[in-house]
Amino acid sequence: MPEDPFVTHRGLLFTVAYEMLGSASAAEDVVQETWIRWDAIGADARSEVRDPRAFLVRMVTRKALDRLRADARRREEYVGEWLPEPLLTAPDVADDVELAESVSFAMLTVLETLTPTERAVFVLHEVFDVPYGEIAEAVDKSAAAVRQIGHRAREHVAARRPRMEVSRSEQEQVVGRFLAAVAGGDLQGLLDVLAPDVVLVADGGGIAQAVAHPVPGAKKVANLLRAFPKLGAGATVVPVLLNGSPGVRIVGLEDGHDTAVMFVVDDRRITRIYAVRNPAKLSRIDVEATLTR
Repeated sequence: MPEDPFVTHRGLLFTVAYEMLGSASAAEDVVQETWIRWDAIGADARSEVRDPRAFLVRMVTRKALDRLRADARRREEYVGEWLPEPLLTAPDVADDVELAESVSFAMLTVLETLTPTERAVFVLHEVFDVPYGEIAEAVDKSAAAVRQIGHRAREHVAARRPRMEVSRSEQEQVVGRFLAAVAGGDLQGLLDVLAPDVVLVADGGGIAQAVAHPVPGAKKVANLLRAFPKLGAGATVVPVLLNGSPGVRIVGLEDGHDTAVMFVVDDRRITRIYAVRNPAKLSRIDVEATLTR
């Protein structure tokens, strides 16, 4: 008996939803809603669908768009900086350069600056090669309008996306130097590994303690982090792959809240540090995600 198309494409549907929403838990909800809708169609009607993959992608896109629009006000009222929800990923994600870049934490933060429709068009066309005609059906726009939206979104992202030309081994080396400097409270070591224009962004969601605004510049970031040996006494730092790149989990902090930390590396220095402390965004951090294109 052939596998149900939903099962076949579930990884793809989750990846589409996650890249549109920046939240693994919300993406899972959307995928589940898509399954319920797909199952309700009935076996006979499903067998008549000529391209189940395209049909399911349209369904998940519409539901993700509805969720994005409904969440707009909640995000406006969010306490502090809003960051995407990090994902624990397998090594094969990092090995797929295009997929790793599309789900990278830095890229997801750029996607947050697009409108919901721009984000849908960009993700579907640029990441999954969905033709503009099919996207038009999913977002209820004409193909010509979708093409214009895609062009605008592509320019917007190109102007803001970080360089992603560093190998995983180089990222691991740089992150290792950074962690050694943090563990030792080594100010000069931090200054050596941080880019002069590095920015640290933290998300505590008003629940866990976190800096309320981005911290710019190597000196400010280094001075903030050099206190970790004292503040993080007894904590455990665990290297993990998050969103296709080397990151870390910090567990056992005094306040009881874990932290997931992601990095952007360029020219052997760290240019961005993202720290997620909101426990609601770490509820799935132990679940390795299945991502496909």
